[in-house]
Amino acid sequence: MAEGDKGEDVVSEFLRQNPHLAQWVESLRGHCETNKQWDARREFILRNMEAFPTIHPDQPSSSLDRLLSLSMVWANHVFLGCRYPQSVMEKVMEMAEGVVVHEAPVRKTRDEIMGKGKRSVSSDREADGSQKRLKAGGSEVDCRGGGRAWGRKPGPPPQAASEHQPFFNRLYKTVAWKLVSAGGFGPNLDHFEILRACAEGAKASLSCTFVPLRDIPDLPASRSQRDGQVCELRCLTVYLGTGYGRDEDAARAMASKEALKVFQGRKVTVRLCRRRFQGQDVEDLVLLDEQSRCSGLPPALSYPFQPEPSTSVS
Repeated sequence: MAEGDKGEDVVSEFLRQNPHLAQWVESLRGHCETNKQWDARREFILRNMEAFPTIHPDQPSSSLDRLLSLSMVWANHVFLGCRYPQSVMEKVMEMAEGVVVHEAPVRKTRDEIMGKGKRSVSSDREADGSQKRLKAGGSEVDCRGGGRAWGRKPGPPPQAASEHQPFFNRLYKTVAWKLVSAGGFGPNLDHFEILRACAEGAKASLSCTFVPLRDIPDLPASRSQRDGQVCELRCLTVYLGTGYGRDEDAARAMASKEALKVFQGRKVTVRLCRRRFQGQDVEDLVLLDEQSRCSGLPPALSYPFQPEPSTSVS
């Protein structure tokens, strides 16, 4: 497949040129895969078919089984955070070259949340390599900046809130109409699906950060032993809500429900608010309704703003 700026455009053009593959490749989709997960895995499959010349559409084979298995390994790593032996990870990341995943879920450990602990050199290299490939479509990027070192995270620029406001004004209207058509806000709605569809309709996407409940610092002893997940939901780097649940799906659903509550007011506002992140106060972009205040926000599980480069002392 030829390279392109957007994977979806590349795949669409490829399938237009090869219509005999379109229906067959759709038959390979898993029942539980979201559109975002399937679009990425479908591109992975199509990009690597040439490396398995014995694969023929609609004909089962061991080569097809191997390609599908490798595609699931890669998708599970990207979207679910699964880890596999180093040789397998290197193989699938090499095969994923050229596949760009926008706003893939991010998962953090307690040490990463608290900014404590030391990771091994091999773990650092592996994690850095995965992130670089995802952001650069599989190509390695030198982030050292030619003798420059990264300083501390400065937070969003002062004008960021006003720059994001027009988008969330449009999203507010889209969500309002969606809720009206669904019969109003209620407990039986698929809150995440409504929010996801509205965001994608506005040419954006949601990002989820998951952390095990037991890894959240400063929990009361009675809760720190309980199993579960915490999900933080963002759109265009703006914080929308946090949810808790027995698993990632339940936590994401609760975070989406909390986010949709913000859209129940007469308007939404993007503001710079102070939040705790890794034991420090930081400025974060937060979506609020007309009555909400910046105080009382849960600690941030992620912080998407790039650090400022500063000249290193040799």
